[in-house]
Amino acid sequence: MATPTSSSIPQRTLGRTGERVSAIGLGGWHLSLPHVDEPLAIRLVHAAIERGITFMDNCWDYNEGASEERMGKALRDGRRQQVFLMTKIDGRTKREATRQLEESLRRLRTDHVDLVQHHEMLRFEDADRIFQPDGAQAALEEARTAGKVRYIGFTGHKNPQIHLHTIDLARTHGVVFDTVQMPLNVMDAHYRSFEQLVLPRLLRDGTGVLGMKPLANGRILQSKTVNAIECLHYALHLPTSVVITGCDSMAILEQACEAARTFRPLRDTDVQALLARTAAAAATGEYELFKTTSIYDGTAQHPDWLGAEPDRWTATVEG
Repeated sequence: MATPTSSSIPQRTLGRTGERVSAIGLGGWHLSLPHVDEPLAIRLVHAAIERGITFMDNCWDYNEGASEERMGKALRDGRRQQVFLMTKIDGRTKREATRQLEESLRRLRTDHVDLVQHHEMLRFEDADRIFQPDGAQAALEEARTAGKVRYIGFTGHKNPQIHLHTIDLARTHGVVFDTVQMPLNVMDAHYRSFEQLVLPRLLRDGTGVLGMKPLANGRILQSKTVNAIECLHYALHLPTSVVITGCDSMAILEQACEAARTFRPLRDTDVQALLARTAAAAATGEYELFKTTSIYDGTAQHPDWLGAEPDRWTATVEG
């Protein structure tokens, strides 16, 4: 991985892995939005690397695979070696997880990813399914043994209790995830808070903390309580390894880089002021629709991505 210059994005340690990654990560979903064509997407990836962003986020299901395809093209000519590459899979079964991971590797034009994560752990049963003997965790562990994956984690945006259930269930199977991804922003602090409930557990376990949705796809800005730099600075102030943010233009990328370069730990009074300004707007989850609706839940709209459900048990009920 390239060594950043003094003027580039600061780096942080990815939990107990010891890996050094940029404090800001480039989100993959935005790279194939309708108004982002392929040349712009490739330009965004190249510009991010040039500015010192080394953490690249993606997912098997983003824009029907187009986000991975574009990132794969952007990482040619030696750039793959300059980044820490992450993607996610939706499959809960071993068979489906294996198929999706192989597709991701092909699209990304690489023989391995640095990190793969179980995507959208939104239901309590998701954790139960991935830890079945023929579940997705077995697929990812086999992939790690084969050198196709270096680290394993999971993501979710719905409910911190589901994150805690997943972490606890993993423990019973002898697994401590390398990373966990979750919403961390000025609104989350007030409503169904991952910061309050999950973050302390990850820090105790030495798990790499991947913050996402620092601006909630721009919706937080609609509250008129904070600006973009304040949102990014708040997320960077938390003990995150990476704050992943989507960039669909060069201007937004420059804004994210500027936030990282100018970040300094916030004073307690600054944090209290931000939380006071956002408390009323955040109280009902109005600006975190990923928690309160299913419109961001890809696996709810496409349950086939999860893989086949187990056969139903048959039982005889007496009386």
